[in-house]
Amino acid sequence: MILKYAAGATLLVLFLLIIVYMYINKIIVGSNTGSLPDGYTLVEANGHAFSTKISGDDQDVPVILLHGFPESSVMWNRLMSDLNKIGYYTVAPDQRGYSFRARPKEIAQYQISHLASDVIAIADSLGMKKFHLIGHDWGSGIGWQIASDYPERLLSFTSLSVPHLEAFSRAYREDSLQYDASDYMRNFQTKKIPEYMLAKDNYEVLKSIWDKHQDDEIASYVDLLSQQNALTSSINWYRANFELFNQGFDLGMIEVPVLFVWGNKDNALKRSGVEWTEDYVTGYYRFVELNAGHWLVQESYEKVQEEIVSHLEKF
Repeated sequence: MILKYAAGATLLVLFLLIIVYMYINKIIVGSNTGSLPDGYTLVEANGHAFSTKISGDDQDVPVILLHGFPESSVMWNRLMSDLNKIGYYTVAPDQRGYSFRARPKEIAQYQISHLASDVIAIADSLGMKKFHLIGHDWGSGIGWQIASDYPERLLSFTSLSVPHLEAFSRAYREDSLQYDASDYMRNFQTKKIPEYMLAKDNYEVLKSIWDKHQDDEIASYVDLLSQQNALTSSINWYRANFELFNQGFDLGMIEVPVLFVWGNKDNALKRSGVEWTEDYVTGYYRFVELNAGHWLVQESYEKVQEEIVSHLEKF
């Protein structure tokens, strides 16, 4: 009789564990199938289709804008509108993993070489031989890679927040302040747990991260990251490239004109890598330090916009 009850209890526990796993996995995976946002175009590139916001006159000077984590092309709405008014044609894709039809499952598919080649392929699809490039966060990281690998395609490069990747990886290895600030990247190397921690309680942790953002912007991010496998895909950027932070990115010296804007209250990106960035740029280089945190577009829009416009017009 005791064995019978024990077996029944074991089956009940297993059943409950299965229910809990299914519940957690549903939160991790997301339930939204995804669709093309209003006003967006699907751009075919590198065997994927990227949800892309395109605005302005296609005869004007082209600018590609790259978002970072955990945001989307929506972060550029205000800047794109302002640039359109003064003669720029703007293109902002939801990048690999963020676009619902560009979301491969394999971690290796998110290596930075793929992410950079996506941008060039998008430019090719739109007939853009040369263009200005602007990036924030991971978008900046990809921008540094493009500036190294495809300098002939760029009129100029603007990096918001993120130093040259070699300078950053050096800081990660040599500066304890940067190493400690990058603890979240190491946490992202575990499976499923990071996704659950960010998505639980209706994405409460992510909402707290977006403390400088408007409500409609936050709603668009939650909608995107709740799409099936979107959150995992966005974190896979860190998983696919993590070893490069230890080994170095093997980027060459940057010859294209560079504007680098950094907020001195940025909790994730410390001063050492920022100061070392100049060592890796041989062409024109302008560094601007703002009294702001990581979300430069949201915190210091007027100054960021002023610096970007001046940089674009110079080149």
